[in-house]
This record gives sequence, C-alpha cells and structure tokens, in this order.
Amino acid sequence: MELRFSVSVSRYYHHWGKSGKHTDTNVVAFRKWLKKYAGGQVDWGSTKFNGSLPPSLPREQLLDRYRSHVVNCSSCNGAYKSLNALQLSLHVYSVALIAIMAVTKSGMISVAASNTLAGFAILCFVGSKLLSHFIYKNFHFHDYNHAFK
Repeated sequence: MELRFSVSVSRYYHHWGKSGKHTDTNVVAFRKWLKKYAGGQVDWGSTKFNGSLPPSLPREQLLDRYRSHVVNCSSCNGAYKSLNALQLSLHVYSVALIAIMAVTKSGMISVAASNTLAGFAILCFVGSKLLSHFIYKNFHFHDYNHAFK
C-alpha cells in the first residue's frame, strides 16, 4: 500500500500546483532532484535494496564523543588531557599517602596525623574515581534516552 501510494505521489506531485509555503521549498527541490537523477522514483525493486536494513551500530560507537569531536577540537582535547593528568595525580597521591602510612612506624607519627593521612588518601581516591566518571561521561560516551528527559 505504501509503495503504491509513494509511486502515485511521485508521478503526480507536479500537478498539485505551486505551493507558496517556504517550508515546501526543500520538498520541491528534492522532487526535482529525484526526477532528474532517479527517474522520479526510488528503484525499490533493484538488487541493491532487498528490504532489510543494515545492522545498527552499538550505542557506545554511535554516541562516541571522543573520536567524533574531542580528538579534533583543540579546546576539548586540552581539557581532556588536563583532567586525565589531574586524575593520575590524584591516584599517585592516594597511593603515596598509603605508602607513607605503611612505611612509618606507629611511634613516629601520631594517631591524629595517621588518621588525617588516611582521610586524605580516601579523599584522593574517591576524587579520582568521580573524575574518571566525569571524564567518561563528558568526553567519551553519555547515553541519552529521550523518554527520561
């Protein structure tokens, strides 16, 4: 039914008369292009089109921001590199603080200082994980669902 309707529309669209609407300009231009290059209709029966669609890409590849934008944008690329350096430094600080606590003897450092070092190590680790999530969401892939927006 749809195919028959599209064939009849494509054959007789020029008999409808001129449309004064600005929004129809692209439709008329497409119809002219279709008439010039494809004989006025899409060749649905050819061997090129068998009726099935190609497989869709995975969402991660389809909505990939890194390869489609961040690599080519100098501002985003600079921010990406800076945030990755900050994330790495937070990892190093957390490991260094834990190493300092492990190396020092119990009598060399007070309990308050030891607890402070442990707190800073935990804060650095949590900060690096939050930063990692922020980097992935803003520079690599952010899933978007129109139903929840």
